[in-house]
Amino acid sequence: MQALRSLFSGRGLVIAVPFLFLIVFFLAPFLIVGKISVSEMETVTFKDIVTYSEGVLQLSIKLSNYIFITQDSLYFKTYLASLQYAAATTVLCLLIGYPFAYFMARAKSTVQPVLLMLVMLPFWTSFLLRVYAWRGLLTEGGWVSEAIIALGLDRVLYALGLIATPGTLMHTPFSLVLGMTYTYLPFMILPLYGNLAKMDLRLLEAAADLGATPWTAFWKITVPLSKAGIIAGSMLVFIPCVGEFVIPELLGGPETLMIGRVLWDEFFSNNDWPMASSVAVVMVLLIIVPLAIFNKYQAEAQEARK
Repeated sequence: MQALRSLFSGRGLVIAVPFLFLIVFFLAPFLIVGKISVSEMETVTFKDIVTYSEGVLQLSIKLSNYIFITQDSLYFKTYLASLQYAAATTVLCLLIGYPFAYFMARAKSTVQPVLLMLVMLPFWTSFLLRVYAWRGLLTEGGWVSEAIIALGLDRVLYALGLIATPGTLMHTPFSLVLGMTYTYLPFMILPLYGNLAKMDLRLLEAAADLGATPWTAFWKITVPLSKAGIIAGSMLVFIPCVGEFVIPELLGGPETLMIGRVLWDEFFSNNDWPMASSVAVVMVLLIIVPLAIFNKYQAEAQEARK
């Protein structure tokens, strides 16, 4: 009775609401997808994995899809490519977003709302329209494409292996990473700004009084104290980038095949829902398992510091 009363108390409800949200909108759909991944498909329906007949309870789980994923190099390459492009996008967003967030946090309080609005301004326009705009900017004759070619940067990109031939920027790893960096940059800036804006500036003053240079104070104080913002921003960028479909479809090409495109093909071209569900389950596990391990060690490190 006491446990039931505590559940319906204010604190219990505050804790229960997010858990209920996760169960309804994450755990339940994930379990449904997991069930489909181990089921046999019959035209447009799926066989039940648990059957009961004449007093016999039978469990039928099909693991051939998961075995096929481990044996077919296509899936390994697409998983690896997705992780690589997501990691590259995350690093670029961090390198671009951290100085911008730092500038926002150190700007005058009257200017900060304007800068914050400028960061959120792209969200006022359709995501699809913004990606299509980059198609026009990067195709032949687009002003971004013309500027890159005029500066000779296309030859640098070619030397780095980011484009197939000088002068061709579309449907390359360069256009893909550029599009994802542009799209997800605000997701890096906002948590970094929130973290840096709350930092106690007296620590920097104390470091200066002790003889530390601004650069030393930045690396020894600012960066470690902004670790939570870096991790939050990196996760907000990396996780959606792994399963991205629209940007690789519009800006990428055959060389930039990612797992989102493979999922689309399995679902709608091959109409193989169990196989597509298996690919989706493996993709989710590739993201969640490392995150869970990281959170575990981070919690243990925090406990050790206490």
